[in-house]
Amino acid sequence: MRGKRSVLLAALAAAVLTLSVEPVAAQSTTANLINDLNAKLLYVAVPITLVTEVVLFYTVWKYAKSDAPKPTKENRRLEITWTVATAIILLFVGVASYTVLANPAVTHTTGVPDDAASSDAVVVDVEAYQWGWRFDYPNEGNFTTETEIVVPEDRTVYFNITSADVLHSFAVPELGLKQDAVPERSFVIQTTPTQTGSYQGYCTEFCGVAHSQMYFNVTVVPGQEYQSWTEEQRQAAANESSGNASGGNASASSGNASGGNTSASVPPAEDVSALLASRSA
Repeated sequence: MRGKRSVLLAALAAAVLTLSVEPVAAQSTTANLINDLNAKLLYVAVPITLVTEVVLFYTVWKYAKSDAPKPTKENRRLEITWTVATAIILLFVGVASYTVLANPAVTHTTGVPDDAASSDAVVVDVEAYQWGWRFDYPNEGNFTTETEIVVPEDRTVYFNITSADVLHSFAVPELGLKQDAVPERSFVIQTTPTQTGSYQGYCTEFCGVAHSQMYFNVTVVPGQEYQSWTEEQRQAAANESSGNASGGNASASSGNASGGNTSASVPPAEDVSALLASRSA
């Protein structure tokens, strides 16, 4: 009797400890949806596991020394009960999972919504290549970064992901983001960051000898700071374009001047012919 009580108390303590653990605060709407689903499934799985283990240990303990164990008598009511209970549990798991997997913040789409710009959302075009990343901001001034994505807090962000060469995979675990990057195809995932900070991202699809170097950071900042950052990036891109244009014009002018001087130093064809004729005479 004392052994039964010990087993039951241990099982009850394990259940209380498991269900009382506070989940880590989610950093995005995507991570929040995934964490909530995991918690719901845990609430279902823990009692089932405990009941199964208690019955198992009780059976082993009670019949371990039985020389002539007898099979359990047929009990249709019990069989119908656990069949119906199993069906209800599976239905709950299926509905809960589908609700999360079908959510736009979890599943991918094949294009950025047309109203993304007007809805104050941020669009980041992500291109993976061997072995690095290109992050373009088409609606913020069309500038590019390579090792860092900066996004504002509490605003929807769309990541339009593709690959320039082989299969890659864009992943930021703390934000609940993961999507394969496929050549000649684009997949869009969205999320809304809810907590400022810097989050590590990397490629999770082996893509060659330098696969381990494909790291990047996603930095979530307040809205005002994001506006200042985008303005700085636009100004830097404009200065770079202006510098390239000035350098190109200077090179072209130098080339034209050199070409003109060289042409002027070459005598006309008629003078060359006259000179050759006088030498022959």
